[in-house]
Amino acid sequence: MYRRMVLIRAFEETLSDLFGKGVLGGTSHFCIGQEACAVGVIDAARPTDWLVSNHRGHGHLLARGLDSTKVMGELMGKITGYCRGRGGSQHLCAMDKCFLGTNGITGGGIPIATGAAFALKYQKTDHIAIAFFGDGASNQGTFHESLNIASLWKLPILFVCENNLYGMSNPTAKACASGTIAPRAAAYAMPGSAHDGLDVQTVYDAAAQAIARIRQGGGPELLELMTYRFCGHSKNDPRVYRTRTEEEEMRRRDCIAALEQKLPTLGYDQKTITQTALGARQEIARAAEAALAAPAGGQADATQGLFA
Repeated sequence: MYRRMVLIRAFEETLSDLFGKGVLGGTSHFCIGQEACAVGVIDAARPTDWLVSNHRGHGHLLARGLDSTKVMGELMGKITGYCRGRGGSQHLCAMDKCFLGTNGITGGGIPIATGAAFALKYQKTDHIAIAFFGDGASNQGTFHESLNIASLWKLPILFVCENNLYGMSNPTAKACASGTIAPRAAAYAMPGSAHDGLDVQTVYDAAAQAIARIRQGGGPELLELMTYRFCGHSKNDPRVYRTRTEEEEMRRRDCIAALEQKLPTLGYDQKTITQTALGARQEIARAAEAALAAPAGGQADATQGLFA
């Protein structure tokens, strides 16, 4: 889990650097600070459980085990990417990894995951669907409609809200009448609970317990993971809506640093920890180098391998 968290952090920091150099087009939404959420939940799931992400989905992709070079290539619009450079950050899917895609629409992935859960139940499998979304998406109609029908039909789905305290620039407390998201589960007769999303072990334990109940036919559940994005909503966000004091306080609770401090108590020596982190960062450096050297995809490849 530590290696994957460092891998995600290095990936996002590298993307930020490349964006600043003009290598990436459009904008980017980084999950720096939220790594424990993706890794904890996905580690608790099976590789055959279906995932649906949101606009801040790079961490979910890498936590599921997608090839970092192919993910990097896709974000750069290269033919070596998972979607041959046509999907980019907001439309990246990998069906062979049971990853139904990132999504550029706030709350847009929630009904897709609910549909996948219906298919899984219809097929009488014991697989489940997992939907990742932010606190802002919980105010969309898709959230409420999906939770309602998932509860009515006892669908095998885990709804995971990564509450990073802000929907773009708006504090959750000013946008959500209850102040937090988990209490909304009660309206749809399903379990809902909030957990420390900065502690990967806490996230793993909560997700594992919920997934076990869902897999046994208990119906859907909602997890709210309290986390924080160290960066702005997107690369172009100057973060004028929050103080630097708040940011410094949250950085002291960095999920990666917290796990790193805990590892020696679990029997890992400092050399192993250092080498593990270095190996993850070197993998991302190689991925960026390979993606930069790869030929362009996108429109230039639009007629080739369309259904590959």
